This record gives sequence, structure tokens and C-alpha cells, in this order.
Amino acid sequence: MPEKVIPIRTERGDFTSPPWDGSPLKDTLGRQMRDLRISVTDRCNFRCVYCMPREVFDANYRFLPHGAILTFEEIARLARIFIGLGVQKIRLTGGEPLVRKDLAKLIALLAPLDADLTLTTNGSTLARHAGDLKRAGLARVTVSLDSLDDATFRAMNDADFPVAKVLDGITTAAAAGLAPVKINMVVKRGINDHQIVDMARHWRGSGHIVRFIEFMDVGSTNGWRMDDVVPSAEVIRRIGEQFPLEPVDPNYAGEVAERWRYRDGAGEIGAISSVTQAFCRSCNRMRLSTEGALYTCLFAQSGHDLKQLVRGGASDDEIRNRIAAVWRARGDRYSEIRTAETAKQRKIEMSYIGG
Repeated sequence: MPEKVIPIRTERGDFTSPPWDGSPLKDTLGRQMRDLRISVTDRCNFRCVYCMPREVFDANYRFLPHGAILTFEEIARLARIFIGLGVQKIRLTGGEPLVRKDLAKLIALLAPLDADLTLTTNGSTLARHAGDLKRAGLARVTVSLDSLDDATFRAMNDADFPVAKVLDGITTAAAAGLAPVKINMVVKRGINDHQIVDMARHWRGSGHIVRFIEFMDVGSTNGWRMDDVVPSAEVIRRIGEQFPLEPVDPNYAGEVAERWRYRDGAGEIGAISSVTQAFCRSCNRMRLSTEGALYTCLFAQSGHDLKQLVRGGASDDEIRNRIAAVWRARGDRYSEIRTAETAKQRKIEMSYIGG
């Protein structure tokens, strides 16, 4: 749950957002808004140790009641407004988005909009849903997969879930047309870093793209320590010693994954280096939480309540002007100023805001 959500007053109250004049939105560091991440649920069927540790998210944890979360129609309305402000890509996240009932209905509402539509999932039920998601209009999926070793995978997801079912989900998704599949591996030293090369080897030549993510201090419950981080430079070195690599230009400005391809033409991998090579200066993401709070950074301590506007009768123009005002005031650069002390600060949990 968020530490703090800042209410928004509209012109019906005592606060009026300056109108957006239609020019490209830039924040205080000159960054333009391009990507929107929408969390559709704060629930998950895994208890991954770096995201939703079981000792915190136990049977007594109070998740959001259904009435508190945005409806599909409310999400679609906000998505249209964001696209009008310059958003080009929408990614659905969670929690685990596929635990939200009838998610394909939301995909069908979003698919006609002028944006690249993707989804991140733990893959546990992907085999069951892939066909419906594709038919509803989803373009691609990203699957979180931290190990190919079953024992390690079960230990990291802390739900005793077998890796074979996730692999089946990836195969089914690709067959359904949700390809290329991106596969995200969060690397934690002493836990799964010995399997970096195995992960690269397994997906070489498959057409899918593995991305190795540095263990980050998201939220306040994952016990992050710098000693647990395996720098991306080390990841690339280890893989390159077995399979020579060369760098590839980004697909677009602000892409977070540094791209590398195999020199023998067997595909590419990515490295996401939020800890050791901060990319704050090009960050172009806005985040919408499950209950309609707007966050300008993955490491934020507070958000801005859009649900109050949506359910309070605000017009599209009012909502658009408020979003624009939030972006124009944005100055986040957490990863550039990270210290051992800032890592201890209370922050929004990744399971609430989406990774």
C-alpha cells in the first residue's frame, strides 16, 4: 500500500491546474512522457523474495478491496487521455495482471487506441490466457523468469511453482503470436547469479530476448543490499566469455534495456542497470496504480490521486490538465542519488505500482 497519496482538487474546489496548450510535455529535466505503466491489481499468486516477501504479504495482509480499484472502463478512459498527451506505449502490470478476472476485456478496450500494448506476467497462467489475450488485441508479453533450475525457481517464487509451467506459457504465447517474448531475469548474487550463462544459452537462437535486471531497492520490504547486486557489466562479461557479444543501438530514446547481440547472429539480450548505470536522465515513464494513483517514479514515496477526479465528475480536459501539471513538475532521479540511506527510506511497493 502507498505511504501517501496526494489528493487532487479541481477547479470545482480551490486548485486549478494550468491548461495544457498541446505542446510536447517536458518535465523539469526536459524529459518527455512516452510510456505508461498501468497496474491492474495489487495481488499476486507468487511471493517472490525481492518483491512480495511472504513474511510481509502473508494471509493477514490487507489487499485493496474490489471497489477501491479502477474499473476497466476507468482505466480505458485514462489511457485515452494519456495517449492524447503523447504516450506511445502502454504496459499492463500488477501484482500479477492475469489474476485480474476477465483481463482480456480490458485488452479489447485498449487495443483500438493508438499505442503499443504489452503486458508483463509471471507466466504462471499464461498458457491458459495467451490465446484470449492475442485475440483481444495484445501485441506482446514479457515474462518474469529468474531461473531455469526448478529448485531455485521454486525458492525464489516462494509458492512452490514449477518452472516447467512458465516455460509452457512462453511456448504457448509465442505460438499465439505474442512474440518475440521478452524474458526478465532479476539477478541476485548468491541466489541465481550462477545461472546467468545457462539462461543466455537456453534462449539463444529462440527469437526471444532475455533481459538481465539488477536487483533493485524497490519498496521497503525486500531487504535490499548493494552486496546483493550483480552489476550488468559483470553479467555481460560472463556471457560474452562464452558467446561473444556486441552492442546494439536502442530502439528508441529512453529505452531502459541496454541491447547486446550475439556476433554469430543467434539473437540479442538486454541489461537493465538501474543501480550501477542509472538512466534517470532519459526516463520517460508515468505509472498508474491499481486504485488510480499517479506516480512519476518507480521509487516514489507518494502519488497523485486521479481516481478522485475520475469518480468526481471531472471532464477529460480537467484530468488532462492535471496529468500535464504533474509531469511538468516532475524532477525524479532516484537512481542517480541512491545511497545506503535512501535505500532504507519507505517507498511504494513494486507489487502495488508495477515493475
